[in-house]
Amino acid sequence: MNRRYFLKTTLATGPFYLYASSLLATRHRSRAIHITKVALTVEKEPLLKPFGFKGGSLTELWQVIVQLTSSTHHKVVGLGTQSVLWSDEHVFSTYSEQKGNELMYNITAFALGLLENRTFTDPITVLDEIFEDVYHYGKEITNNAALRKTFILNALVAVDNALWLLYSKENQITNFDEMIPSSYRNTLSFQQKTLSKVPLISYNTSLAEVERYVQQGAFFIKIKIGQSGTQQEMLEKDKNRLTQIHKAIGKAKTLHSNNGRLCYYLDANGRYEHKETLQLLLKHAKDIGAFEQIAIIEEPFPETSHIHVGDLGIPIAADESAHTDVDVVERINMGYRAIALKPIAKTLSMTLKILKEAHKHHVPCLCADLTVNPILVEWNKSIAARLPPFPGTNTGLIETNGQQNYKNWALMSRYSPMNNESWTKTDKETFLLTKKYYEKSGGIFENAAHYSTLFETK
Repeated sequence: MNRRYFLKTTLATGPFYLYASSLLATRHRSRAIHITKVALTVEKEPLLKPFGFKGGSLTELWQVIVQLTSSTHHKVVGLGTQSVLWSDEHVFSTYSEQKGNELMYNITAFALGLLENRTFTDPITVLDEIFEDVYHYGKEITNNAALRKTFILNALVAVDNALWLLYSKENQITNFDEMIPSSYRNTLSFQQKTLSKVPLISYNTSLAEVERYVQQGAFFIKIKIGQSGTQQEMLEKDKNRLTQIHKAIGKAKTLHSNNGRLCYYLDANGRYEHKETLQLLLKHAKDIGAFEQIAIIEEPFPETSHIHVGDLGIPIAADESAHTDVDVVERINMGYRAIALKPIAKTLSMTLKILKEAHKHHVPCLCADLTVNPILVEWNKSIAARLPPFPGTNTGLIETNGQQNYKNWALMSRYSPMNNESWTKTDKETFLLTKKYYEKSGGIFENAAHYSTLFETK
């Protein structure tokens, strides 16, 4: 089965600005890097079953592959996973699933066109330089003046990863910690020895599956709420779902939480239109004895509603609404007390800026998934491994649900050059992060032959 769709772009644009952290400038004087060639392709990965959230569902996820070549003949390949439903549900509902993916893919192609024949010195600056042009183009082709910035950031992930890898090659950097500019390093100063895997419980995940995750060792359980229907229908569905899940696993014990009980991580993806509706769900949680186990609720309200959330009795986390570092400050001022980081959905460059603001305001973070491929899991893990334990827990956390959802997960895992390393596996739903893991930066600098060969001339 041919799952590939290939495109090369050949557009050019002008020069840009020099940036280098003082420490990197001392150890690896950051050089001007000229991009001479760009290329783009995609593999369309089917899911095991429709993946439901935000009142909709996905049947496949496009794996976007970007290749950049520099004037010094360095070649790198960056990966991204597209999720149109997550990044802008309006685009998803306006177009077919296929068309929505094509639109995001075209935005990636446009961004690459802006980079071809361009010179840069660091990824963060060049992403800032091109963002508004890419955003304007995205609004045009989607015919959506209110296009969410996460849609653009999602389209830029493969581009951004390739820029970081090219930047590292040109500056002879082979370690994740060294790659991060010095002004951001204090936000990633922790070194976890373990990361607990956070499974995702979607609308159609069976209770038997939920119980199995807990039996295998999962303790921080992400539960999708905000089901389809009217607000009243959604509320009743969510109440029933929470009751069923709590009845199935609520009495389980764990060594990883401060109170010895499982932690529930509710994700509404902005489906609750009114604060009072969420308060009714929380009242129900109290009635069934689940309230004390709710560690956080992510994105309960539409981002345009500007509802203050500091008085709900449970920490509220921002995800999609925290498009940029500016948005994070706004959310914090609205009472948000956690940030879900997604370097694999919003670019590493933007994630570093978001994390810096969260750190400045003493707001804890955790790494959430986008149902990405195994190599991108390692990029996400690079951030998660360097964050302190989330409040109420004594271990690191990382959401990764690709194994639950991809039809070809085993094959995709073999594409990873370090697939056989211990840190890519779990023991009792826990990743063990060894000294070698940190030395090798999880393998993100290694060439993934499968993806590189997609660009070879036939």
